Amino acid sequence: MTRYLLIAFFSLCALAPSAAQAELTIEVVGGAAQQIPIAIVPFADAQSPDALTPVIGADLRRSGLFRTLETRGVANQPHDLAEVKYPDWTALQAQALVIGKVEPLANGKLKVSFRLLDVLKQTSLAGLEYEITPAQARGTAHKIADVIYEKLTGERGVFATRIAYITKIRGSFALQVADSDGANAQTVLTSKEPIISPAWSPDGSRLAYVSFEKKKPIVYVQSLVSGQRAVLAGFKGNNSAPAWSPDGSKLAIVLTYAANSQVFTINADGSGLRQVTLSRAIDTEPVWSPDGKWIYFTSDRGGSPQIYKTPVTGGEVTRVTYEGGYNVSPALSPDGKLLTYVRRENGKFRLAQQDLATGQVQLLSDTGEDESPSYAPNGRQILYATSIGGREVLAVVSSDGRTKQRLSEAGSAVREPAWGSWMN
Repeated sequence: MTRYLLIAFFSLCALAPSAAQAELTIEVVGGAAQQIPIAIVPFADAQSPDALTPVIGADLRRSGLFRTLETRGVANQPHDLAEVKYPDWTALQAQALVIGKVEPLANGKLKVSFRLLDVLKQTSLAGLEYEITPAQARGTAHKIADVIYEKLTGERGVFATRIAYITKIRGSFALQVADSDGANAQTVLTSKEPIISPAWSPDGSRLAYVSFEKKKPIVYVQSLVSGQRAVLAGFKGNNSAPAWSPDGSKLAIVLTYAANSQVFTINADGSGLRQVTLSRAIDTEPVWSPDGKWIYFTSDRGGSPQIYKTPVTGGEVTRVTYEGGYNVSPALSPDGKLLTYVRRENGKFRLAQQDLATGQVQLLSDTGEDESPSYAPNGRQILYATSIGGREVLAVVSSDGRTKQRLSEAGSAVREPAWGSWMN
């Protein structure tokens, strides 16, 4: 639910797959205090020279943990292990070196091979081969970047994951799915009426979302494989805010039967509707804890919007946020240790992150119109929507607040982002 709709929602209730689209462009600001210097030699590729290496390098730079080195000044440009002269790369002050090549196969496919080398120890850290179609080159570059990231940081990379978001241009809304860097955007749904609240199924095969095409909010679930969709919740009143359970068997939704909105759970096939919260307040924006035991949600039951949690089966409600008078849009890190939400402070809406064990809160963003936070699958970055210079764009901030990215699409307002899970 967008921040504008959410503000209106609380105020009013208190009273009573298709053609590819334009790609998002990225601007990266900041980085980790210590970045790993890495040299990526352009892959030998007779068919599309230098096609993979720019994507690999851009992925690693976006993480904020790597500094890619200029390699064109090195006379020897190796593509096989036997060609590597480690003193060349020691002189460049590289700690890691990536080499590779792309070779055509008789069946029209390509063989992509690469190695990741430790320059200081002069050893190989990883070496893999992929047999791909030419159309899979960019996705393979993301996979290679993920391997490099994991080998050098010890954590799984997220470059080969996808994001979903809503665009609005000339009065038309579109639900888009793209690579994590905003490339390869595809349209899932277009409508003259608003589309909001996209939510990924845990296996990445389906999207739940809210569409106003029937002149009221209805929750749909759509397959990204077949394109088929079905109504999940089209009950009397408003149906909104879908959120998948960790195992994908259920969703939390918000229904407004009477004056107030309450949180329910429902099976992924639309059966088994069950009420979770029961209050005279406005309870909305549910999210599941990673262990599937709790539902966190926004409620004004204390007089102003704050974040609360309750067991999935309902029962005792516990307030979670105390700092600030307006906290909405909860998002939980994949390990369940951190809670990110939108805080209104001095008239600005900024991302705040709370350590759930200590209660310590950190403001992450330097923008002032933030909404819809969504964690990357490894918890290292948070995708959100904001407004910069009067333009609605997407942004990414690292969980420590050091690295910031801005993703924009020319001519469109971009909002309501959701970061998908790892795909098998």
